[in-house]
Amino acid sequence: MNDKSIIELFQKRNEQAIAELKLKYDRLCYHIAGTILSQRQDIEECINSAYYDIWSKIPPEEPDDLKTYLCRIVKNKAIDKLKYNSAAKRGPQLSVSLDELAECIPDRQQDDMSAQKLAEVISRFLRTQDERHRKIFVRRYWYGDSLSKIAEYFSMNEKTVATYLFRTRKKLKDFLKKEGFKHE
Repeated sequence: MNDKSIIELFQKRNEQAIAELKLKYDRLCYHIAGTILSQRQDIEECINSAYYDIWSKIPPEEPDDLKTYLCRIVKNKAIDKLKYNSAAKRGPQLSVSLDELAECIPDRQQDDMSAQKLAEVISRFLRTQDERHRKIFVRRYWYGDSLSKIAEYFSMNEKTVATYLFRTRKKLKDFLKKEGFKHE
């Protein structure tokens, strides 16, 4: 079933929508939550909570991209669960990747720049990158993969992956400056 049909089921408040969403995206959700959380019970709780959120939000919301919408909710739920479990700190692997990204992304919202606008600009930037650079960037900063896992996935050396990421972050920082985001 395609995403538009699943959204229509949600709009009609048909419980089959959840079943179709699980059938299509459960494995992806487990991967995203599993890169952040280590306990299977926490992962399942996070995913079920995300499904509940989607049920509660559609309608009135109608996401343009159901997959991205779901992935964002799962990732945020997993990070929240990790924060709750560790009572103050994220896991070291995720902290490292987010710290790397903090070098080029403004750490606080500017008055006229929303989080949505920042996300749109980053998406636009990533579309300007070649496929390999884009995929490496997404694997690191969206999925939270380690350098070694990315290197293995792309059959590359870890140092090469680190260099790709460094250069892409530098380009992103310059791109954000041109779009009006100032990094302090």
